Amino acid sequence: MELFLVKGGQLILSLSLLIVLHELGHFIPAKLFKTRVEKFYLFFDVKFSLFKKKIGETVYGIGWLPLGGYVKISGMIDESMDTEQMAQPAKPWEFRAKPTWQRLIIMLGGVTVNLVLGFLIYMMVMFVWGRTVITNDALVYGLDPTPQAQAIGFEYGDKVLSVDGISLENPMEINPWLLLRGAKTVEVQRISGENTIINVPADFGKRLFAAGEMPPLYHSPAIIDDVVADSPASAAGILPNDRIVGVNGNDISYWPLVQESIIERKDDAVTLKIFRNGAEKNITISAEQKSKIGIFFKDTRPQTKDVSYTAAESIKQGFDYGYWTLFDYVAGFKFIFTKKGASQLGGFGTIGSLFPAKWDWRIFWERTALISIILAFMNVLPIPALDGGHVVFLAYEMITGRKPHQKVLEYAQMIGIILLLALFVYANGNDIYRFLMK
Repeated sequence: MELFLVKGGQLILSLSLLIVLHELGHFIPAKLFKTRVEKFYLFFDVKFSLFKKKIGETVYGIGWLPLGGYVKISGMIDESMDTEQMAQPAKPWEFRAKPTWQRLIIMLGGVTVNLVLGFLIYMMVMFVWGRTVITNDALVYGLDPTPQAQAIGFEYGDKVLSVDGISLENPMEINPWLLLRGAKTVEVQRISGENTIINVPADFGKRLFAAGEMPPLYHSPAIIDDVVADSPASAAGILPNDRIVGVNGNDISYWPLVQESIIERKDDAVTLKIFRNGAEKNITISAEQKSKIGIFFKDTRPQTKDVSYTAAESIKQGFDYGYWTLFDYVAGFKFIFTKKGASQLGGFGTIGSLFPAKWDWRIFWERTALISIILAFMNVLPIPALDGGHVVFLAYEMITGRKPHQKVLEYAQMIGIILLLALFVYANGNDIYRFLMK
């Protein structure tokens, strides 16, 4: 229960801040252009409100249904579907009576706030906490590649020096470069000390996603530190410094996953794929107790390094981090239209899992910045009922000089609401299914 409350509390606080600021992005330009705002709500007030107060011409309130928020702007087809108001002649203070460019600014205000907010939060995080990185010096044992990464030339123990000629402050950033950023060449240093260039196929990111190899390079290899005398592992021929790269036919080499696979295996016997002296071999170990086969692992976790920045450096670092966060999300959005990607969609449970079990302000703000940038991108999609859908109709009006028919706007809004509700049910249904299948 405590875990749920901590994660839930962070989620609600984060979303509340982002929703209020997003709606302010619509509210402020609407007021500047003398457009009447009838309601400003955090969460939805279906049938009743938890709190409401009218100040001037606007009712400010908190709804009971925590699925978002809204501002109701006079003379606009929105979630309220107030067709009676739209049937009346346009009033000077209504949205529909304003010039197209003003309506466009009002509609883009929320997206703009979310996008700018995400970048500003990252800049603040860089200034207050800096960054935690893993350097090549800390990667004593190098990296472990997944099968797809091995297929294009990566080897056990490689250290990444550069990608497309760009040196990486944190070599682990190679993973999004391979999966999402279209890396073409990667320079690595082999265990022997030799430097090698690896050419990356153009479709490599799609291969990784299809194979479920995300990330393709791991930083904590499973290396045997000691073998208990007269143990099942000793009898099978396991030796110190053997590198485990597979368990029971599954190619895994990340230390925590290897340990988990050995302990949670179904049978007493376990077959380990070992990397020894440059070659792989399979060794089957028979044990009376599943978890006790007689091996101890080396602690291969690399030491992290905290990097601090000045105010000026924080602006650049925060902007770069925000840019790549947005880039990676947009680049990865195409996977949603695959069967595998659709099955990974999630709702509030998935979003809540982004937050840690213990309250950590640094992680809270990092996750809030991430969600803010995601909300900006999702809201600008050309889907009716989203800001992007309204922008499409406004763009049509600016290009043709004609307003879309009122019925077209109404039907589009209804279709958009139905689509969003269906997506909401599907995404949260995925969360429930994954929870029940654990």
